[in-house]
Amino acid sequence: MEIDIYQKEGVTILKPDGNIFGVAALDFKKVLDEQIAKNSESPKFLVDFAKVTLMGSSGLGALVAGYKAVESKGGFIAIINVGTNIENLMIRSRLFDTFEHFDSEDEAIEALNAD
Repeated sequence: MEIDIYQKEGVTILKPDGNIFGVAALDFKKVLDEQIAKNSESPKFLVDFAKVTLMGSSGLGALVAGYKAVESKGGFIAIINVGTNIENLMIRSRLFDTFEHFDSEDEAIEALNAD
């Protein structure tokens, strides 16, 4: 699985490309952990799921761990382009409302910078 990472207006954007389960979930967690470690104060993250169709419980666990780590630093993590399968997983896990979710990258960046 490839993950594009870039900064835009103080927000670190991660765009995974591929399904997030099994070994790919471990890769996703490793990249997310590395990015969180690089951002010490009030980090702002956006995960764009546009190129992800499936995510397993291990991928969801990686996302939740990232959420807790970012929150402990006083930061925020948001998600965009969540497909039906991932949305259903998050709803069944009662986590969909935990993450701020937006319709576009620009909308998410504006909201994350407003906080």
